[in-house]
Amino acid sequence: MELIFIRHGEAEHTLDLPTSLKMRNPSLTKKGMDQANVLKENFPLTHEDIVFISPLVRTMQTALLWSEGIHCRKIVTPYISPRMFPILPNKQTLPCDEMMGKERIIDLFPSYELDVNAPFSLWHEGFNTVVEEKFRKYAEEFLSNCSQLQKEKIYIVSHDGTITSYRQLLLGRELSRDDFPKEAGWFRINC
Repeated sequence: MELIFIRHGEAEHTLDLPTSLKMRNPSLTKKGMDQANVLKENFPLTHEDIVFISPLVRTMQTALLWSEGIHCRKIVTPYISPRMFPILPNKQTLPCDEMMGKERIIDLFPSYELDVNAPFSLWHEGFNTVVEEKFRKYAEEFLSNCSQLQKEKIYIVSHDGTITSYRQLLLGRELSRDDFPKEAGWFRINC
């Protein structure tokens, strides 16, 4: 199985650092929308594809623009929600990284499915600041769920820290912030 991790396009919370990190539910910028549309050329989707999406506006907008006109499965899951990288002790989730509630997701993105396999606690707490062992447990659950789908490739629209955390786990080597994907950048990993 090939996992294709894609970072969301540029969003409003990156435009005026550090003040803009206090924004809740930041949307894509015009540049971010353009970046999401370019994904159509790099990764043309079909109705047979599955796209997993983090439960934040910017990732859901990226997937919506990229999949426009294609009736593939789009599944929102907290298994790929924002993750601080590296984990810093005693830090809290920033407002820009707080997940949306299920009801709001269904309201704003009615064509998306919610991940029924994700634990209730993960939908409410996420794993932004959890210790590495707990992240590993959640990541292994998600990867197991993906393998049960028996697909040759699975797309994952997420965040720089989350993608880097998954890459570090799957590759079995230490990574740093220098390994972050750029906006709308991607990594392919065979499992």
